[in-house]
Amino acid sequence: MYKNILVYIFCLLVVNSNAQTHPFLYLNKQEANELLQATKSNAPNSVFKQSFLETKKEVDDWVGKDVDVPFPVDPAGGYTHDKHKANYMLMFNAGILYNITGESKYALLVKNMLLKYAVLNPTLKKHPQATSPFAGHLFWQALNDANWMVYTGLAYDLVYPYLSVEERSKIEIGAFKPEVDYLTIDMKDWYDRLHNHSVWASAGIGIIGLASNNKDYVDMALYGSDKKGKVGFIAQMDNLFSPDGYYTEGPYYVRYAILPYMLFANALDKANPQMKIFEHRDNILQKALITCLQQTNSNGSFFPLNDALKEKDFTSNELVTAIDIARNKYGTDNGLLTVAKKQNRVTLDKGGLLISNELMSNKIENYFPYKTIESKDGVLGDEGGIGILRNGKGENLSSLVYKYASQGLGHGHFDRLSINVFDKGNEVLQDYGSARFIGIEQKYGGRYLPENTQYAAQTIAHNTIVQDETSHFGGDTELGQKYHANKLFSDYKNPNLQVIAAIEENAYKGTQLKRTLFFLDSVDGRKYIIDLFAANSNAAHQFDLPFHYNGQVVSTNFKYTTPKILETFGKHDGYEFLWKEAAGIKTNGLAQLTFFNKDKFYTVSTLTSDSTNIYFTKIGANDPSFNLRAETSIVFRKTKQSPLFLSVVEMHGFYDTKNEFSYDSYSNVKEIKILQQDEKTTVFKIVLNNTSLLFAVSNNNFDEKATHEVAVLSERIQWQGPYFYKKIKN
Repeated sequence: MYKNILVYIFCLLVVNSNAQTHPFLYLNKQEANELLQATKSNAPNSVFKQSFLETKKEVDDWVGKDVDVPFPVDPAGGYTHDKHKANYMLMFNAGILYNITGESKYALLVKNMLLKYAVLNPTLKKHPQATSPFAGHLFWQALNDANWMVYTGLAYDLVYPYLSVEERSKIEIGAFKPEVDYLTIDMKDWYDRLHNHSVWASAGIGIIGLASNNKDYVDMALYGSDKKGKVGFIAQMDNLFSPDGYYTEGPYYVRYAILPYMLFANALDKANPQMKIFEHRDNILQKALITCLQQTNSNGSFFPLNDALKEKDFTSNELVTAIDIARNKYGTDNGLLTVAKKQNRVTLDKGGLLISNELMSNKIENYFPYKTIESKDGVLGDEGGIGILRNGKGENLSSLVYKYASQGLGHGHFDRLSINVFDKGNEVLQDYGSARFIGIEQKYGGRYLPENTQYAAQTIAHNTIVQDETSHFGGDTELGQKYHANKLFSDYKNPNLQVIAAIEENAYKGTQLKRTLFFLDSVDGRKYIIDLFAANSNAAHQFDLPFHYNGQVVSTNFKYTTPKILETFGKHDGYEFLWKEAAGIKTNGLAQLTFFNKDKFYTVSTLTSDSTNIYFTKIGANDPSFNLRAETSIVFRKTKQSPLFLSVVEMHGFYDTKNEFSYDSYSNVKEIKILQQDEKTTVFKIVLNNTSLLFAVSNNNFDEKATHEVAVLSERIQWQGPYFYKKIKN
């Protein structure tokens, strides 16, 4: 019934489109007049006016010139790739300027370029630099062709009144039809997927369909090439987000996908507001945007989960557009204004103008309102998720990221129960992210490097357990996609004591992985992360737990040997890219590594035994092209049936390079003890300088109302719920 309603709505949409006055997909004439008045404002701090003048200057440089529309031959970073990318943005921006200023020179620029594409596109076949089955015509991958369609379709609507009937026909048949046919027929399997690439493709085809009043295109955009609704834009909204807005491919990819979601939804809403697309799934696009921003560090960079580039932050063009559209559709949001202030530019539309006016009239906070959140994964929110535990505010914010989500489709990594730590804007325990140099032709044509799957996606590249030097699910994406981890319990009521626990039972056959994390603040004036990681197996295995620390080693409390000739840490599953730089001499008790990052000290303290081996590794082996960053890690190795890794990550001190002194640079952790461990309960104690921390964790009953009792330290401990915590003065 729901689908029938949508079909009916879009029958109305096409009828209504016949009566639409172009432009109407990005802005209309009334809005353009409002924007024109804003450009005449004398307000010196108007971000809108600055953005307008910058856009005008960029476009004016091409007015009256013969813009090259070259035959495509280059991969990403090459001339023809970058030229076509620049061209679609030039057409889009020139179309906006035509409507704001009324100057026909801008429409003429767009028309001439569109007519050139109308001649070029029918001649194109598979791109000569394609390296995958998903080849493009204008670009090396079809995804970039879809990008072209989104912006060029909007540009076409923006100059539609300027064009003659004959010119429109040439553009629709020559420039657009070959691209639409290619993606929906030749690339049907690629188009009919639930994936960020297909979000872009459906948005591009839908925008072109709306602009050209082509119901066939609109229906394929909404419901897939067969128009049955299992795929297409509506299915992308319904299946790639969890109910709270988490995008299954991770923070970096929602940053990229939010743009076509917002642009096409905006076009649909303007074409037929009765559809109420922005209210779909309880305002899912608004939730996606807020969740996306919550999954950034205090400096705005996206947490580098799955295939992600660490350089991307919330000032990227995608987020500028998404925030400005969201402002127009969902109203004022102080958090969005904070981000918009840092972006320091707006889109040339109604939302951008609203943002600009509010930036001048409102008091804007310096930091986005970050908070501890859990983002559930899966359509129903039942496929694990991401927990982000936060302590502190502003420049002193610390974040513990815990990933217990599903695989995350083809861009997912084999990193179940992995953690990352950020402090004062810096990545302290890091994730490699992706191995790629976008836009640099010399680096594999700007594509993902082979090392992306060979190292970056492998389990050893993450802060989680590796069994027998083999990645989770044997590095099989399709197998990993069938399963997900599960949260056991969490508690955030006390900001100074936050806890979360999750379990993974399918990464290795016959082995259960369970990780419980406590994030403590204001204990002896410091922050502590307590990491209890248990592996329970039906046989003895080698278990490695790496901590990829970002910083310079200060000291260790154990001795280690360094080899005269470096050897690789292993032979496969990412181990072959690691140099074994040092091996720690076996300790029985407490192993500590202290390092500093920027101006602060961090200590990793781990409970060890005679069966624990310690290694220092560095990326760089088997990397003749220097494609990987030379990052370091400390690895704790235990070979037994069911090992328990108990560690403390401690944030402390200050390092003043200017005045040449360090403060509070030593760890407070003096001892870590396991007091009891059985099927029901794990009890442990962490001894600090002035305080001892006593913990008890239930291993099989996580009911908040369940009562527990154990006898340790000559006393009986009783508690309700899945865990117990007590501070004891030494």
